[in-house]
Amino acid sequence: MPGFAECAGRLAALLGIPCKGVDIHSFPDGESLVTVRNSAHTAILYCSLDYPNTKLVELTLAAAALRDQGVERLILMAPYLCYMRQDTAFHAGEAVSQRVIGNWLAGLFDRIITVDPHLHRTPDIKDVFPGAEADALSATSALAGLIRDDNCSEDFVLVGPDGESRQWVQQIAALLSVPMLIGDKVRDGDRRVRIDIPHREQVSGRIAYVVDDVVSSGVTLATSAELLIESGASRVEVIVVHALCGPDDLTRMKNAGIARLRSTDSVLHPTNAVSLAPLLAGALENEVG
Repeated sequence: MPGFAECAGRLAALLGIPCKGVDIHSFPDGESLVTVRNSAHTAILYCSLDYPNTKLVELTLAAAALRDQGVERLILMAPYLCYMRQDTAFHAGEAVSQRVIGNWLAGLFDRIITVDPHLHRTPDIKDVFPGAEADALSATSALAGLIRDDNCSEDFVLVGPDGESRQWVQQIAALLSVPMLIGDKVRDGDRRVRIDIPHREQVSGRIAYVVDDVVSSGVTLATSAELLIESGASRVEVIVVHALCGPDDLTRMKNAGIARLRSTDSVLHPTNAVSLAPLLAGALENEVG
């Protein structure tokens, strides 16, 4: 899909398959004309679903065009998967978007592949996509490799800003054999949080690597950084899987003391430092062999 030619090209090169673009013409009234040409029985649509609303419509049209041309097996490669946080109706009248979008995509694709989806109470990604194959890959090894490649000469500690980040921090800490801390977070809205990091005195004189799956507003990470610096951290680095934050958010995090923020290329972003192509290629080997 448009905007992902470079990422899709890297993946196609690793798999040894051609990479063709999806053409989209936007009409003045906001409608889209989607054109995609294909002659293979299996097709992989690459589209990360950040800022998803327009993408979902165009993805639907692209999938239909491929089916019309005889594609028998259609795979969605969506490194970032949208609408996963709303897995229940927290208040009367709310749409359960995870279920709605899951059913929508399951009706279009035979297989959906994503990376570290933001799931809370849904233990298995397959439950999100009834009737379709689904895989949730993990970028933890890639993130651990990024930290390892820093060749850090100082002691460092891994920090998760909240309980939801524990699974990523725990796996990376095990791979690197380093200590970890997990914070407690209370959210007071989209841009207000209260955070406590038990035993944070352990970061004194050390580098704190804060690890999370998603950064959106950056408030959680900025608040964590301020707390870690107050506790004596020599430097605060942030590594995330999915970077969704804007320029103002990046400025806020820098002003909070974050020395550097790096992300995977699951979403195109100025902070991209890790290519997911090798991870994604591994999941597709049986499809193209």
